[in-house]
Amino acid sequence: MGAVKTKRMPRAVREQQMLDAAVETFGRRGYMAASMDEIAELAGVSKPLVYLYLNSKEDLFTACIRREARALTEAVRAGVRTDQPADRQLWDGLLAFFTHTGQKPDAWSVLHLQARTHGEPFAAEVAAMREEIVAFVTQLIVVAAREAHRDPDLPEREVAGLAEALVGAAESLAAWANATPGVTAKQAAATLMNFAWAGLGNLMEGRPWARQAASG
Repeated sequence: MGAVKTKRMPRAVREQQMLDAAVETFGRRGYMAASMDEIAELAGVSKPLVYLYLNSKEDLFTACIRREARALTEAVRAGVRTDQPADRQLWDGLLAFFTHTGQKPDAWSVLHLQARTHGEPFAAEVAAMREEIVAFVTQLIVVAAREAHRDPDLPEREVAGLAEALVGAAESLAAWANATPGVTAKQAAATLMNFAWAGLGNLMEGRPWARQAASG
């Protein structure tokens, strides 16, 4: 009596159901406050079954990070068409990023807030995802340079720095957009595109910012 009854279903389906419940709980409650009891209850399974499938709270959280990191990187890559002009590729990538993070705020909370603040190995999982996205954005910037510049060879370190800055801005803006009622994915993407593309455009055209000598 009182035990959670579970219907027989394929293990993979049941595991995804548990991960869905865990992402929602971790995203809203935080890693430390979330309990396996409430995750099991939300998933509609018994707590022993959660442990049977996913071993421990730490393993469950790691599985959530890996699944959501993979989903985010796949969404960004799928959103970009390489046959489009460079500015359209960047726009499509940003729109895909903000659409995904806006539609899955609990998942974004897990990746952007929870995983980063509870040490290794969680932070390392997110760092690997971030490196993949930065590498992808780096290639978008390289494409833009080749399209716009008579000399397409921007210094590698400069391109890498631009990609890091753009990804960092997107991460912060996604957190702000999710916490600000009424901000759409298109609005967030347009905000960052307007901020970034004006500067990138000048750089690609050989007009980098330089401090005036008179200003000290």
